[in-house]
Formats: sequence, C-alpha cells, structure tokens
Amino acid sequence: MKKTMNSIYSAGMLLLLLAGTVNSIAQQATPASQLRYKEVVVENPNAEADMKVVADFVNALTNADLIKAKSLLTANYLGYGPAPTDSTTADQTITDWKENYKIQTNRTVSFVTQTFKVLSGNLMGNWVSLWGDYGFTQNGKKVSFPFQYTARVNNGKIDTDRIYYDRMFILQSLGYTLTPPASSE
Repeated sequence: MKKTMNSIYSAGMLLLLLAGTVNSIAQQATPASQLRYKEVVVENPNAEADMKVVADFVNALTNADLIKAKSLLTANYLGYGPAPTDSTTADQTITDWKENYKIQTNRTVSFVTQTFKVLSGNLMGNWVSLWGDYGFTQNGKKVSFPFQYTARVNNGKIDTDRIYYDRMFILQSLGYTLTPPASSE
C-alpha cells in the first residue's frame, strides 16, 4: 500500500510539474490571432530602394533585359508560383523568360507597389508586393491578365518571391480547351 501511495504521489507531482510547465509555455506563446499588427509587420526602412529593385526586375523581364534581371537576384534565389508546387532558381527563371521571348510579342506590364517589413519567423525581412496586369501577343492573340507578385529584398537583391496568376485563363485566351477524361464506363 505504501509503495502504491508513493507511486501515486510521484505521478501526481510529475503531473503538477508538467501542468505548470505547459501553463508557463501557454502564457509565453501568443496566438497569431491575438498579435497586434505592429508586433508582426512594420514600415520597411528601405521602402523606396526595395520597391525600385522589384520594379526594375519586373520591367527588365518584360523588356527582355535578362542581364539586368539576373543581376537583381541573389545567388540562392528561389521563386514560387503560380501553383504551390512550382519553384524555380535564378537560372531557371532566366531560361523560362528566354522561352517566353520566342513566342510572346508586344509585352506590357503595369503595376502598383506596396512594401512592409516582417519582424520575425521564416518570412522575416523586407517585402515588396506588386498588383498589376501583364499582357502580350502570341499567335496573333492578345492576352492580358492580372497578377500578384511579392518579393523579399535582401541587401538590394531579391532572394525569394511568389507570383500568383490564373494559368487557365491564359490558356483559354490562347484558344486551348479543357477536355474531361474519357469515361471508364
């Protein structure tokens, strides 16, 4: 009986210790929904310079100035989008745009920019967002579509970015159709 009481007492003490530790951790961690804006995001101290880097990059790609475009990317640059599983390096981005130039003419871009600084976490850094429209002519068809592009600027160069646009709209504008798979019945 004494042995059982000691085990229960030891288990109870362990539970109290764990409960105190968990409670302490819970008090230290603030749920994201309770964080204030200025605790997460603040004004970008390099706003003008960072917005210029990103605008210069997008304009260089549109105007087929790949030397300038690549000079605005870090050596370890990673780009993502438009699908969550799409990713690219600096060299792959430049190669993809070389292919675009072979089939696209009359490329145009217009956009507005906004910038902010994320204070912590894996997204920490200075970010620039563009909301715009990109257009081109391919096989005699004019295509124009909206896009959203966000890039992190580090020491005057883009080290990562994410772009979102509707691929299906572009393909349909070029005359492609989506054919459902044949029925297996």
